[in-house]
Amino acid sequence: MSSVMPDLTRILDHARIAELPNPYFGKVRDCYDLPATATHPARRVLISSDRISAFDRILATIPFKGQVLTQMARFWFDQTADICPNHVLSYPDPNVVIGQHVTILPVEIVVRGYLAGTTSTSVLTRYRAGGRQMYGHTLPDGLRDNQMLRVPIITPTSKAFDGGHDEPLTPAQITEQGLLTAAQWDQVSTYALALFERGQAMAAERGLILVDTKYEFGIDSEGRILLADEIHTPDSSRYWIAAGYRTAFDAGIRPPSFDKDVIRSWIAARCNPYADPIPDIPPDMIAATSSTYIHAFQTITGQTFTPDLTGATPLDRIRSNLAPYFT
Repeated sequence: MSSVMPDLTRILDHARIAELPNPYFGKVRDCYDLPATATHPARRVLISSDRISAFDRILATIPFKGQVLTQMARFWFDQTADICPNHVLSYPDPNVVIGQHVTILPVEIVVRGYLAGTTSTSVLTRYRAGGRQMYGHTLPDGLRDNQMLRVPIITPTSKAFDGGHDEPLTPAQITEQGLLTAAQWDQVSTYALALFERGQAMAAERGLILVDTKYEFGIDSEGRILLADEIHTPDSSRYWIAAGYRTAFDAGIRPPSFDKDVIRSWIAARCNPYADPIPDIPPDMIAATSSTYIHAFQTITGQTFTPDLTGATPLDRIRSNLAPYFT
């Protein structure tokens, strides 16, 4: 597989396209809703930018990250379609998914196989603070950082659509608050655990550990629950290199990984990322992170990453490929 680093000046920092209707700009994706027509149901255009976010903030732009995420999600959507139906209709550009329009469920489903994480909602952060009852689970005393849990657990949070903080939930709270019906919760939790099991098994074949991941589900016009957004990418998941796990765990240090935890850890060591200004991330770390995303794609999928260098800029290329959808 290729190890040549592509041109790092090609960055997609945004995908704001005036000709597309009903925009929604998220932390990482710029989206547009296409209304239903006589020949097409309502659809959503999801464009993955190169922005990287954590701590409820945008941290930097990482060259080719958007293409990596879109293509890796494509790989996983294909590999898990037998477990759970998904929203994908087509891929008109390496950074773009055209998806069936769904109403996103107001609960973010996070599955965790290890006591790990750096954010305020991670089980490790809460465990270090003395928490043992969390997300409807009881964790035993004596667990160590990055230790494997007895079984994977679901740690759901509220979905902060307005850019606010996600808040921990228990299954009882989810149904009591009317966020999901009992049947919906049973369905999404069954899907999530099965998807995670498939992901862990396939990652293990590639010498990796799928540590934890988040899933987003939505309901289509017929009431079906579909997997949406992305799946098993380095943005939505934590991967460790299996060969280095035991040595790192025994030494009490973070196992080698290729997810955005590298940048999260660097920032968390220098400030309170929820309150303080984010320090400038050095160019060499930006370059290294881009390389890490590309390496992650190749390691996880077994495919060679081919950066799309057509068009004067990534945005020009995307505009051209999406022209048939312009209103």
